[in-house]
Amino acid sequence: MKNYLLYALLISALGMVLPISTYAAGAAVVLNTSGIVSVQRADGSVQILSRNSEVQQGEVITTQKGSYALFKFTDGGQLTLQPETTIKIDQYGFDAAKPESDSFVFSLLKGGLRSVTGLVGHRGNRDAYKLNTETATIGIRGTDWRGFLCKDSCEGKPNGLYLNVISGIINATNAGGSVDFSAGTFGHIASSSTPPTFLPKDPGVGTKDKDKGKNGGGNCVVL
Repeated sequence: MKNYLLYALLISALGMVLPISTYAAGAAVVLNTSGIVSVQRADGSVQILSRNSEVQQGEVITTQKGSYALFKFTDGGQLTLQPETTIKIDQYGFDAAKPESDSFVFSLLKGGLRSVTGLVGHRGNRDAYKLNTETATIGIRGTDWRGFLCKDSCEGKPNGLYLNVISGIINATNAGGSVDFSAGTFGHIASSSTPPTFLPKDPGVGTKDKDKGKNGGGNCVVL
């Protein structure tokens, strides 16, 4: 009891307003990394991530050149980050008993990823799971999909966000319009004012990932 009180006093002294239970387990845990993967914590400090490291809401994760990371979230979802990728976990909330309070909003700032949704995105609020990018907001519906944000980094291909849906459906929305992409389709969103468009085939954008298990296994091209 004495130790618990000391811990509670420490949390209060540091000005941490979230409940202690929030810190008992992170939003996600690192299942596997290769190379250098770092996280910028909410207090501005930067740490190198390794297997079993935890990440929280509000943190920014970055992979360096030739580096990969696979995360598993508390709702069972998985996220694979490609080399030279930066994302921010804007919001995350999951309570198995309260599907109406689900929330998973994250931002792709650069690079590429593969997302396999967990319970958030399968139940409760259909708008609970979203990815924000500079070209569009992606609504995710129980999906396995890949995305890559090109910024003069795609070997001569046009800049913008490239999409590939493996299963399920995603919705891309920006000032130019709103388009649903279903399993087996490819898409491109050139800018925040350009309508999302379908591509006839794999544009060959991105690098190879090393995701395992539920995320597909083996080496597979991002798009």
